[in-house]
Amino acid sequence: MTEPTTRLARPADPSERTIGRSRWALVLVLAGLGLVAVLHALADPTDGGSWLIVGLVGAAAATAAIHLVAVRARDDRRHGESASFARILQGLSRSVSPDAIVDAIVTDLGQATEADHLVVVRRRREARVLEARLVSSLPGIPDSTTLMPIADLEDPWPTADDTDLAASRTGGPPTNTADGIAERIARRVRTVYGLTGAIAAPLTADDRVVGAIVLSRRLGPWPAATRRILDVAAVEASAALSRATSHHTAEANASTDALTGLPNRRYFDEFVGLLARRRRAGDAAGILMVDIDKFKVLNDTYGHSVGDDVLRAVAGAIVSAVREDDVPARFGGEEFVVLLRNPDPGVAVEVGERIRAAVRGLDLRRFGVPHVSVSVGVAVAAEPEESIEALIETADRALYRAKRTGRDRVVAA
Repeated sequence: MTEPTTRLARPADPSERTIGRSRWALVLVLAGLGLVAVLHALADPTDGGSWLIVGLVGAAAATAAIHLVAVRARDDRRHGESASFARILQGLSRSVSPDAIVDAIVTDLGQATEADHLVVVRRRREARVLEARLVSSLPGIPDSTTLMPIADLEDPWPTADDTDLAASRTGGPPTNTADGIAERIARRVRTVYGLTGAIAAPLTADDRVVGAIVLSRRLGPWPAATRRILDVAAVEASAALSRATSHHTAEANASTDALTGLPNRRYFDEFVGLLARRRRAGDAAGILMVDIDKFKVLNDTYGHSVGDDVLRAVAGAIVSAVREDDVPARFGGEEFVVLLRNPDPGVAVEVGERIRAAVRGLDLRRFGVPHVSVSVGVAVAAEPEESIEALIETADRALYRAKRTGRDRVVAA
């Protein structure tokens, strides 16, 4: 049985005790003064000065009461802000992916600010567009996602003089600052969704603006506390997005061949292992082993720098020739591998021929190389139980035959 967690009470702030005691002391002093003034006035009702003192004491008591109520309201607002900051930070600290970070923003920030609408706009990592996610607290308005032009981030900025002139006319920040970009995104959001009363704060990563958080509501000006909460949320969300992006980049670098940009051998082996666990009976698989012909001679003749250029060009030709579901990778040295998803033998050979033709058609004259060719070995699983590792060995033997019988050809096992 799990023991209940015991929360330690937060130590009382000594200043809070002092404030509380002084508050009660003020109340007692004013009450005593009021009592004395009233008794004195009742003893001589014709004395106007006594009643004046009673009035002054009453005014002082009313002023003190208003002050105490205002202080209590301010303290409540500050405690509310602190609680909102804590919820936002807690939600962001638990989020490890950009999508989870956005979810935390719309959930916690929406509750903290009581906005009618909250829009998170961020640049898509895999495409040159901005993705805007709208979450509304009003009934009958569903959440929605809209794509917006990347120009709101990347359009050329005006000159410094033009920027300052535009800012002075509009009363807003210069458009080439982070706040200016956020305001430009907010204008786009207002146009797309028809929102009013919008305020925005920029989202940044690696010292670049990558989006913005936009709040909107119909009635009244925004409280200063909401602006503070929005700014803090944007700063913390930016830090969380930067951490998530760095983590993603590190993972990508670990599984990507730095020279060609293709998946590396490590990624390919992991993918093959995952595919083997998920492979169902009847799922076909094929392997193409692709090797650049006479690459050692090319390296010795033109130098390793040109050899690297040729490797990159061949990798691009392979990517252009395979099908969408196929997985190309650099296997090592001048050798590449392609995993074919659900091919028959004829399709596998056809893809191999497309690769051979694409490489043969490369224009390498800018590197001083007249042409380059590849040999391709093809293997397709004859039985559903045949492993990918066995297919690689079979395709490698077919590649060896292609080399031995003249190169620049496709040979099927």
